[in-house]
Amino acid sequence: MATDQITLSEPACGARESELVHAVLQCSPWSDGPMLDSFEAAFAGWSDRAHAVAVASGTLGTWIVLRALGIGPGDEVICASHTWHQVAHAITLADAAPVFADIDYWSGCLDVAKVQRKIGKRTRAILAGNTNGHPAAWGPLRELADANNLTLIEDSTEALGSRYGGRGVGSFGKATVFDFSAPSALCAGEGGMIVTDDESLAYELRCLRRRLTADRKSVSLGARVPLQTGMSELTAALGLAQLAGLDERLTQRKRVEAWYHEAMETLEGIKPPYQAEDAEEVHWMLFVVHLGKRFTHRARAQMIDDMQACGIETAAYSHPLHEQFHYMKAADVLGGRRGSLPETERIGDRALALPLHTQLSARDVRYIVKTLKDTATNVGAGAAIYR
Repeated sequence: MATDQITLSEPACGARESELVHAVLQCSPWSDGPMLDSFEAAFAGWSDRAHAVAVASGTLGTWIVLRALGIGPGDEVICASHTWHQVAHAITLADAAPVFADIDYWSGCLDVAKVQRKIGKRTRAILAGNTNGHPAAWGPLRELADANNLTLIEDSTEALGSRYGGRGVGSFGKATVFDFSAPSALCAGEGGMIVTDDESLAYELRCLRRRLTADRKSVSLGARVPLQTGMSELTAALGLAQLAGLDERLTQRKRVEAWYHEAMETLEGIKPPYQAEDAEEVHWMLFVVHLGKRFTHRARAQMIDDMQACGIETAAYSHPLHEQFHYMKAADVLGGRRGSLPETERIGDRALALPLHTQLSARDVRYIVKTLKDTATNVGAGAAIYR
C-alpha cells in the first residue's frame, strides 16, 4: 500500500469472494436461498453455537433479540455508552430504557462492579460488549446475571476470534450478535449474525427477522410483526467467502499488531492497546491508542485532521451514547449526563483509532507511527502521562 492514502480499514477481497458472488448472480433466488443457509451453518460451526440467524446489521440483530426475549416498554437494559457500532441504540428501538454503566478504563468493557450498582427493579438484561475485540469479564458478568435472574446478551459486533476462559467470543451470551460491516475482520459491507444455543429463541428470531411468502397463511406467524431485516444471498456469499479465510486473516492482522508495538516502543505519551491478564487472546478490530492526560478532546481532533492531511485515516473511537443529544434529553435514561461516567468520558476524549487491516505493510505502520509522533508534538501534548 502506498503511503499517500492509508485507510482505517480495507477489506481483503480475493478469488473466493468473486467466485461465490458470481455464483449468486448466475442463478436465483437473490434472497432466502442456499447461500444464506450455507453461511448460517458455517458460522454456527465456527462460533461453536447450535444456531445462527443472519440479519441485516448488528443493531437490527440486537433489536430482534430484545423483541424475541419480550423486552420492551417499562424494561431496562444495562449497557455501555462507549462503543464503535453503538448497537445499544437497539434498546431504544425496542422502547426499553438503556441504563449506562461505566467501563474499565483500559479494557473499555463494562466494569462489573459498576454494572451491579445499576441493577434495579425494572432491569431485564445486561448487554455487554467485547469492546474493540477485547473480551468482557464474562465470568463475573455471568455470575452477576444469574444471581439477579437477568438475561446476558453478548455484543460481539467488534470482536472475532478473541478468547476468554478457554472459550471464544460469541459463546457467552444467551444470544450473541456479530456485525459484518467495516472495519470487521469479516467484512461483507453490511449484515450481521445472531448465534444461540436456545432452539426456541432461534425459532422466534427467524420469525421476527422476515416474513416469507410461504408464511402468509400461517396464523401463528401472523401474530408477530416482522422487521424485514434479513440478509441477501449476495451479502451471504461475501460473508461465507470471508469466513473461509478468517483464521488466516486474523493471523495476518496479528503480524500488523506486532509491527505497531515495535514501532511504538519509543513513543512517549501515547499508550498502545491494553490486554487484561484474564483475556487469553485479543484480536483488535482497530489499533486503538490511549492518549496521555495532556491531550484534550480538541487536541485529538487536531491530530485526526493532521493525520488525514498526511494521507492517514484515523478516527475518534467512540462518541459516547450518553453524550449524544437524544440520550441527554431522554428522561428515562439513567446515567445520561456528562460527569456520570468518568471512565467512559476519559477514554471517549482520548481514544484514537489507527488503521488495522491485512493490506498494511511494515513500512506503512512505521509511517503511521512516525506521523502520529510528529502530530502529537505539533499539538504540544507529547507527555507520558496516561491518567
